Amino acid sequence: MQDQATEVTAAGIARLAGVGRAAVSNWRRRHADFPRPVGGTETSPSFALAEVEAWLRKQGKLAEVPLRERVWQQLAGHPEGPLTALVHTGCALLLIHERPTVWLEASAGSDERLARLLPDALERVLTPRFGEAAGLLMAGAGAGRGVNTPGGPQVANSGATAPGVNTPPSAPPPASGVRTEDAGVHIRPSLLPSVPLLRGAAELAAEAGARQAFEFLLGRHLDANPRQYTLTPSELAALMADLAGPARSVLDPACGTGALLRAVETRPEQWLHAQDSAPDLAALTALRLALHSRAGVRAAAGDTLRADAFPELRADAVLCHPPFNERNWGHDELAYDPRWEYGFPARTESELAWVQHALARLTDGGTAVLLMPPAAASRRSGRRIRADLLRRGALRAVLALPVGAAPPYNLPLHVWVLRRPERSPASPEVLLMDTGQFAGEGRGGPDWAAVREAVLDAWRAFSRTGRLAERPGLARSVPVIELLDDDVDLAPARHLPPPAVADGAEQLAAVRERLGETLRLTTDLTPPAADPAPPARWPLTTIGELARAGALVMRTGGTGGHARLPVLTDTDVLTAMAPSGTLPESDEEAVLTEPGDVVVPVLGGGSVARVIEEATAGAVLGRNLVLLRPDRTALDPWFLSGFLRGTANNRQASSYASTATRLDVRRLQLPRLPLDEQRRYGARFHALDEFERALRRASRLGEHLVRGMYDGLTDGTVAPD
Repeated sequence: MQDQATEVTAAGIARLAGVGRAAVSNWRRRHADFPRPVGGTETSPSFALAEVEAWLRKQGKLAEVPLRERVWQQLAGHPEGPLTALVHTGCALLLIHERPTVWLEASAGSDERLARLLPDALERVLTPRFGEAAGLLMAGAGAGRGVNTPGGPQVANSGATAPGVNTPPSAPPPASGVRTEDAGVHIRPSLLPSVPLLRGAAELAAEAGARQAFEFLLGRHLDANPRQYTLTPSELAALMADLAGPARSVLDPACGTGALLRAVETRPEQWLHAQDSAPDLAALTALRLALHSRAGVRAAAGDTLRADAFPELRADAVLCHPPFNERNWGHDELAYDPRWEYGFPARTESELAWVQHALARLTDGGTAVLLMPPAAASRRSGRRIRADLLRRGALRAVLALPVGAAPPYNLPLHVWVLRRPERSPASPEVLLMDTGQFAGEGRGGPDWAAVREAVLDAWRAFSRTGRLAERPGLARSVPVIELLDDDVDLAPARHLPPPAVADGAEQLAAVRERLGETLRLTTDLTPPAADPAPPARWPLTTIGELARAGALVMRTGGTGGHARLPVLTDTDVLTAMAPSGTLPESDEEAVLTEPGDVVVPVLGGGSVARVIEEATAGAVLGRNLVLLRPDRTALDPWFLSGFLRGTANNRQASSYASTATRLDVRRLQLPRLPLDEQRRYGARFHALDEFERALRRASRLGEHLVRGMYDGLTDGTVAPD
């Protein structure tokens, strides 16, 4: 049965056919047989995916929809919404992962038969994996008997054997010990609308694996809805997990999509606890963790501060990226809550409420790592709680991250490391660290490798002895008594010594010398005077025609990849910088650059194209980029990139929305010239590129020198004459 219920927007049709949205609009106007809208609005209609596929194939505009794109479109256009579709898909993928023969038996035959057999098949994997709480994922499908507990989160009355919350199990947790407590998303009695999606997900799992298929679909959904979720970047999640150290029981009380718990190092007999106020996210986290490892999983939906699902838990570690600047966090209802051991948080100090909740859920000596807004370290309304955290030895480190490490990207967020004190230290010190020097340029994010190395090295040295020798401009351990003034300001930058004066002066001298060399090179590279020539009238072709003829291969940037590979971002291309970006960690096949590739940004309206050279080769192609790989026997890369940068060429290939300009790379034009003539133009374009790079380098060095001189003159390290 074809999936007539799945709908797709004009933007989705454009992705399916590899064209711009303007082309889809033209098809609707010019072709009377183009499928009619079946939903959406007048300004943003939606169409039946099956009808669109058939029309594109009939017109020769689509040989076959790529499997990943087809499954994604089915999920995005699911009649019950993408989140419900993700939960359905996650349940089916868990069945495929753990009981493949059960899936094969159930999926044989018609869609109607699969929809009829699927509830029982799911029960056979979800009940052993999640206990009777699986009914909360399968309500109405013939299984699950969850019990609603008044006044708190909905908790399943599971007969599964689960270990005590204070003592980890003495043996690896059996499948029946994995529980999820009100994941909150119910599969409806009829699974028929989801069957085409689940069959497609099964095909995807056969290619890449069940976990990888789920990570791809979840990552694609998060990437398509960036404003709906506050995500923790995978590099930051890994750093926070490493700061917490090895743990057999871990809690994330604001789990979101489970990034922090997924970063935890897997150990035998491990239990992961998650709670989120959004039931959909609690369900997705439970499925994501169950697919990721064999650790025991307990997940719950509910307001953590008002209705804690794990009041008796004493975990080895707590990881948390709490919501920032909440006013309605329960201040009026929770005045006498026993968690406020260090003081009752003010209404404006929701983050300090999360800090104390984390400490209350730790075993003695356990570690909590929280991502915090910088204001939490210095607001006067929180000074008494900060002071008590310091006096009693609970707060062990405040680490300032570079700008751009996590949303909101314009702030240098902090990481707080806390330990539930077993006894009060005799002469406590706290580690203060500022990694702002590792900030990246533009939107590429920080140098995570440098941040990780510096932070973990300093933290481990501090953990061994409780002290750390000063590292000028980077880190020092500060006696608590020095911080207990009227403000109790813990902002690291205000307590760190500046870099050594000699080093600063030597660095300025080195920058000045490099600037002089670059300016001399710029002079040498200045193009000669241009000779006038009549306008050329070449026969033209387009990138789309060249791709169809096999003269070049066209690829688009992905939405995920392996975290350890450098990622070339659109900002890197625009600023001619080295790869600096990151993508959500997944096993999606990444597009790797090769020497001679031409990379073009598709957003922003600029006339930019970059030829990949040896130093950049091997990087992952980032989002909003198109890669063109020319056949060297037919196309010269520098000739190709040079003509793609023409202003008039970009203007005729661009489409305009109210807030952005998008380039349809297939419509870009270039002249049909013999290869020898192409190389003549290519050599000139290459020389212009070297000149442009020298100008950019001179600009950066000049800014660096000017800023260094201002800082030196104002802090007394540089004399005025």
